[in-house]
Amino acid sequence: MPKKLQLRIDGEMVSALEGQTILQAARNSGKYIPTLCYLDGLTPVGGCRLCMVEVSGIDRLVPACTTPIQDGMSVSTTSAKLTRYRKIMLELLFIERNHICAVCVSNGHCELQAMASQMGITNVRFSYNYPKLSVDQSHSRYVLDHNRCILCTRCVRVCAELEGAHVWEVTSRGIHARVQSDLNQKWGESRGCTNCGKCVQACPTGALAEKGWAVEEMIKRNDNITVLAHRKGAGA
Repeated sequence: MPKKLQLRIDGEMVSALEGQTILQAARNSGKYIPTLCYLDGLTPVGGCRLCMVEVSGIDRLVPACTTPIQDGMSVSTTSAKLTRYRKIMLELLFIERNHICAVCVSNGHCELQAMASQMGITNVRFSYNYPKLSVDQSHSRYVLDHNRCILCTRCVRVCAELEGAHVWEVTSRGIHARVQSDLNQKWGESRGCTNCGKCVQACPTGALAEKGWAVEEMIKRNDNITVLAHRKGAGA
């Protein structure tokens, strides 16, 4: 049985189980920490860096989704410094690809868009890259638009960890990184794809979408992914 630990989050003493992360402890205590790459039930990777928090005694920010709690730890999830940092991270995500919300199939149902609105981001202070990115429409049911991808790898992890198909992977590095299917084959030519749609539901933006759906219908249900993940963890 995991041991119960005590820690402070934003000055409030909370209890959590040994082995849990700061993010898990915070959410179990009703405290909000923003995330984009994290999805409950999947292995955390700390890629989006939006869940960075301040920990007393550590002179750098740490990712809440991958940092285990310690007894007596004191965590700050909100501060002027964290707000500035998170806004910069969101702005960098917007300029890296072509996130034109008005013409995106997930407009109004996008986690990136919602988070920017929540943080009061109405403009971006950096220059947009405007890369020339492709759209893979080869699949009979789904479409992959690299212009909307934020490289959160939720699709990669849900395909590998829940479906066991291992269709998706990230190729190249830095600004040239792309999500690819089956050793850079077109998605519609993938022999491993089971057409389950878990990757589409896990995607926080309009990068993965189902064909034939209007904007108002394109609602992602990643809560179903969470349920499936916990069932699998329980051996169901």
